[in-house]
Amino acid sequence: VQLQASGGGLVQAGGSLRLSCASSGLTFSQYTIAWFRQAPGKEREFVVSIRGSGGGGTSIYAHSVRGRFAISRDNAKNTGYLQMNSLKFEDTAVYFCAAGRPILSSIRQTDAYQYWGQGTQVTVSS
Repeated sequence: VQLQASGGGLVQAGGSLRLSCASSGLTFSQYTIAWFRQAPGKEREFVVSIRGSGGGGTSIYAHSVRGRFAISRDNAKNTGYLQMNSLKFEDTAVYFCAAGRPILSSIRQTDAYQYWGQGTQVTVSS
């Protein structure tokens, strides 16, 4: 199983980026896809998740990104996306995509996900 995150970069505050998470080796449609981020000196934190077909494709957002970020998935392409708008300096972090089958109560926990991408750096200049 492989997850490949891409799309990070340097952007000014207020700008947008779109991250992608391409997968191989798993039945993508059945997995919850999540994005986490980790800023220097901080713990990895949950950003957003979207459930697989068994969970109706529902999404859950961290409060800090709700209304600015949007997660989506294309099961035919085995790829998940994170559209990030109105970026803020505090969004600067390495962003990781993850795949797993967490129960709803664990969906924000890193240990609920079996597979992880390598991370992509997002830097927002103020």
